[in-house]
Amino acid sequence: MDSASASIHESRFSLTSHETPIVFVVDDDISVRESLEALIRFAGLQPQTFASAQEFLCRPRVFIPSCLVLDVTLPDLNGLELQKRIATDRIDMPIIFITGHRDVPMTVRAMKAGAAEFLTKPYGDDVMLGAIRQAIEYSRAALRRETEMRSIRNLYTSLSPREQQVMALVVRGLLNKQVGVELGISEITVKAHRGSVMRKMKADSLADLVNMAARLHPVSARKC
Repeated sequence: MDSASASIHESRFSLTSHETPIVFVVDDDISVRESLEALIRFAGLQPQTFASAQEFLCRPRVFIPSCLVLDVTLPDLNGLELQKRIATDRIDMPIIFITGHRDVPMTVRAMKAGAAEFLTKPYGDDVMLGAIRQAIEYSRAALRRETEMRSIRNLYTSLSPREQQVMALVVRGLLNKQVGVELGISEITVKAHRGSVMRKMKADSLADLVNMAARLHPVSARKC
C-alpha cells in the first residue's frame, strides 16, 4: 500500500456519526486480507476480515454504515453464492467484488444481483477506496431510509382501526363528507378522526400523509 499517495489521503472519510463505518473483507488469501485491512484502517474505517463465506455468515448483521469487499473465488461457498444468501436481509450493505480473473458473464451476473462494483486484481488503492466510499454512502442512505420506514410503521400502528380506515380514504382524495358516507359515520366524526390521524402520524400536510401512505403501501398507492 502506497500510504504517501495523495489520492488516498483524499479518500479519508469525514464521518458524520459517532459510529465508524465497517468494511467487511472476505478473502481466503491472507496477504489480500492483511493488505486491505491496512488500507481500510488507514482510511479511518473499521476493517473486519474473514477467510471464508461461512465465517462471515456467523457475524451478526450490523446497523451502522458498512460494505463488503468479497472475493469471487472462495472455498465451499463462493462469492456469488454468498451474495445470493444475504441479498434480502443485508440490502443496506453493498458488495464490492474482487477477482484475479475477470469473467464477463460472471461480472454481469454479480452486477445484476446488485453488486456495487467488480474490481480485477491488481487494483489501485485509490480505486478501491473510491469504491468503498461510494458503497458506504449508499449504506448510510439505505439505513436512513430504513430508520424512517420503521418510524412511519410505528406511527401507523398507533392509529386505531377506524383511524386507519379514515387515513386510507383521505389519501385517496376523498372529501370528509365522502369518507363519512363510505364508512357510515358523520362528517364531524370524520374530521375528528382525520385530525387525530394527522397528529399521530406527525404529518404537517395532506401531502405528507399521502407520501407516508405511499411508502407504507406502495402497490395500493400505485393503483389509486
